[in-house]
Amino acid sequence: MRTSKLAAVLCAAVLAVLILSASIAAPILVRPFYYLQIDALELPRQTGWSRETIREAYDQVLDFCVLGKPFGTGQLRWSEEGRSHFQDVQGLFRLDFALAGGSALGLAALLLVRRRRGLAFYRFLGRGPGFWAGSLAAAAVAVVGVLAALDFERAFVVFHALFFPGKDNWIFDPAADQIILVMPEVFFRNCALLIGGVLALCCAALVLWDLRRRPAGREAVPR
Repeated sequence: MRTSKLAAVLCAAVLAVLILSASIAAPILVRPFYYLQIDALELPRQTGWSRETIREAYDQVLDFCVLGKPFGTGQLRWSEEGRSHFQDVQGLFRLDFALAGGSALGLAALLLVRRRRGLAFYRFLGRGPGFWAGSLAAAAVAVVGVLAALDFERAFVVFHALFFPGKDNWIFDPAADQIILVMPEVFFRNCALLIGGVLALCCAALVLWDLRRRPAGREAVPR
């Protein structure tokens, strides 16, 4: 069986994008993750709004960002400036979903080509694409995680400066955009922790799968 270095590199890259984008999508798509925090963060007590009012506001914002429904925040006040920020967020969410879907299709295409052409992925230093995808993704996120842990507030500001360049509409006035009162900074920190946890599990699964896998034979004739 012929081996392919190019296919191995592509597979590792596609896998890394897939697990990263899927991990980012986790707190976006799993709404119960937010619902659990309504009481955990004591949002009804801190804001004076009922649990149902808070949930309705969050759901309407997510419906706009994910499903493209008309913007709203339930019974809470919002401004055009706040809406414009969530319009930007909608674009980032859709980009992440596109990366997740595209990388999944790319991986499926690579595996199909590999099977039809009778190829094997070249194992750099004896390790396959899954090992390198998991290791490199974990290393990159570990660096970001350490920096965020040292100063999450600073990391939060840097994140917005990178992904919303030249804009300051992400700095909400609680009187005009009350949604920020039910989406405090600690909620976004917990989202980052969920993303990191899901990604760590994916990386560990890929690395362990590769370590336990026994190659069918020695790689020869790399392409």
